Amino acid sequence: MKDPSRLDRGLRRHGRTVAAWLRPALDLVLPPRCLRCGDLVADPGALCSPCFQAATFITAPVCARCGVPFGGDWGAPVDEDATGLLCAACARRPPPYHRARAALVYDDGARPLILAFKHGDRTDAAGALAGWMARAGAPLLESADLIVPVPLHRWRLWQRRYNQAGLLARALAAHSRRPWSPDVLTRIRATPTQGGKGRRDRAANVRHVFRVARPIRIAGQRVLLIDDVMTTGATVEACTRALRQAGAVAVDVLTLARVLETETDAPLSE
Repeated sequence: MKDPSRLDRGLRRHGRTVAAWLRPALDLVLPPRCLRCGDLVADPGALCSPCFQAATFITAPVCARCGVPFGGDWGAPVDEDATGLLCAACARRPPPYHRARAALVYDDGARPLILAFKHGDRTDAAGALAGWMARAGAPLLESADLIVPVPLHRWRLWQRRYNQAGLLARALAAHSRRPWSPDVLTRIRATPTQGGKGRRDRAANVRHVFRVARPIRIAGQRVLLIDDVMTTGATVEACTRALRQAGAVAVDVLTLARVLETETDAPLSE
């Protein structure tokens, strides 16, 4: 009997070969288009030049804890083990997660791209978006034992048909060859959307909403939590608390984008 793992590797290898042969024909019928505006581009999963210039990718220096970019030139990039510079907010009130990173600033340049992915059925963008996240959160992926998406309530999932965080988590797991679990973290109560709420209302809206379905899957693991956008951090903080209570030794957070406060704090040394 043939080794199933060897057979699986062979099928994947032949599948990639077939895809490479079919690519030129597919590009003629369905030419690749910009993920943001839909204009023609050279490669699938790319942005056209104007849309790329409109996107604000987050680069160092950033807060070693929450990953917020500092507004000025604050010196050398922070080290990636959360021992470098902290923003004033994290110095005053450290978040429950260990580290958070994001690929993009959620601004006018990123908003159309993310809304199309989240609400416009652009699920084909997941692989490219996850690639940006993998670059932004490379140290987090390297240390992760398990990748877990922020869950939707089952009724919201039924309405939307897919969980955008789950698509990103799956693509990141494939990219990094790390295990992922789409249903170990659950949302046990339907809540109103977070849109339009302030920091306190957002925190209250998701309090005691998340539960780990199989704590044995989490215990002793370093978990990488995935979401599309971090706004105030209320959702990922609530998820982090549930994961830590289930026995996770640490929780890192990786999002596609994050909202920046209008007033940027200067960094403080930890």
